[in-house]
Amino acid sequence: MKRVSGIPTSSICAAVALVAACWGHAQAQGAAAFPSSAAATSSTQQAPAQDSGFLNFFRKTELAGTADIYFHYNFNKPPTGSLTPLRNFDFEHNQFSLALAELALSKPATEDDRVGFRLDLDYGPVAAWVHSVDPGTPEVFQNIQQAYISYLGDVGNGLTFDVGKFVTQHGAEVIEAKDNWNYSRSLLFSWAIPYYHMGVRVGYAATDKVTLGASLSNGWNNSTDNNSQKTWGFAATIKPTPALSIVQNYMIGPEQTDNTDDWRHLSDTTITYTVNDKVSVMGNYDYGRDGILGQAVTWQGVGLYVKAQVNPYFAVIPRWEYYNDEDGFTTGAAQNLQEFTLTAEVKHSQGLITRFEYRRDWSDIDFFTKDGRPGANQNTFSVGFVYAFSTK
Repeated sequence: MKRVSGIPTSSICAAVALVAACWGHAQAQGAAAFPSSAAATSSTQQAPAQDSGFLNFFRKTELAGTADIYFHYNFNKPPTGSLTPLRNFDFEHNQFSLALAELALSKPATEDDRVGFRLDLDYGPVAAWVHSVDPGTPEVFQNIQQAYISYLGDVGNGLTFDVGKFVTQHGAEVIEAKDNWNYSRSLLFSWAIPYYHMGVRVGYAATDKVTLGASLSNGWNNSTDNNSQKTWGFAATIKPTPALSIVQNYMIGPEQTDNTDDWRHLSDTTITYTVNDKVSVMGNYDYGRDGILGQAVTWQGVGLYVKAQVNPYFAVIPRWEYYNDEDGFTTGAAQNLQEFTLTAEVKHSQGLITRFEYRRDWSDIDFFTKDGRPGANQNTFSVGFVYAFSTK
C-alpha cells in the first residue's frame, strides 16, 4: 500500500478558523439572548429570526475533536523516519510524529428533528494513508473522513438512513486511537478490512436486543467507483444480555478495476463480553476471499483482547493475533503472521490519554529487515498521546 504525503497547511488553518469563527459567533449570540439589563425584552424582540435559527442549530450540533501524537521506536533499527512493516498509522521510526488531527460536527436525526448530518475533517499522515488506495483522486477526499446526511423514518422503532461517505462497519477497531483499546492498530484492522465507503446505509432496531443494517456502496475505500457494479453490506448486532455484544458483518461485491466477474467476500465477527467492572474481553475474526485471473485468493485471522481496568485512571490491555495471508493478497507476501501487544493506558483529566506500548510481530518467512539483513520478527515500543474533546 502506498503512502501519500503533502497536506496543505492552508487547508488546516482554514478549517480551524471557520469552525472557531462559527462557534464564537454562536456563543456571542447566546450571550446576547440573555442580557442582564432591563432592555432584555426589547433586545430579544429585535433579534432577527436568523439568529434564533443559528443558535438552535448549534444547540443541537456537537463539535468534537482529537489530536494524536506519538513516539515510535523499532528495535530492528531502520533509518530514522523509515516506515515500520505491517503498521499503518504509527509507522515513523525513532521520532515524534503527528498521526491525526480531527474536527467533527454532528447532529443526530431524532423524532423531534428527523434530518441530521455528520462531517469529520481529518488532517495528518493517517488521513493520507487511509485514502492512499482510493481509485479516485485522494487529494480531494483525504481530508473528509466522513460526510453524510441522515434521516430518521417514522417506522416502528425508527428506520435510519445515511447517504454519503462513512467509515466501515467492519472490525473491532476504528481510525481514531481514542476509541480503541490499544494504541497500534491490529493486523486485522490494517490488512483484512476496508476503511470507508461511499454510498447509502440503513439501520433498524428490530428489538431492544437486535439491530439490523444494510448498505449499498461504491466498494472498498472507493470515493469514486472503479467498475460498473456496487458492493452490498449486511450487519446484525445482538445483545442478549447487557454484558454480551455480538456483531456480525458481511460484505460482497466486485472490487477490482474494470472487473465485475470476480467478487470479493468479507465476513467479520466481533464479540465483546464484560466479565465484571474491572475486566472485559473481546474477540475478532475475519475471513476474506477474492479472485485474481480466475484463481481464488483468501485471507483470514483472529484477534483476542483483554482489558483490565485496574482503577478509573489506569488499565492494562494485552492483545494477540494470528493472520493467515496464504496467497500474499493483502500484505504482499504469502505468510502466516502473529503479533503480541501489551498496552498500559493512563487516562488523565481533561480528556488526555497516554498509552505505553510494547509490540512484537513475527512471520513464518523473513518478511522483516534487521541491520540490513532479512529477519522473521520485529520488536517495537511506542508512546501515544491522544487528546479528545466534545461539546456534548
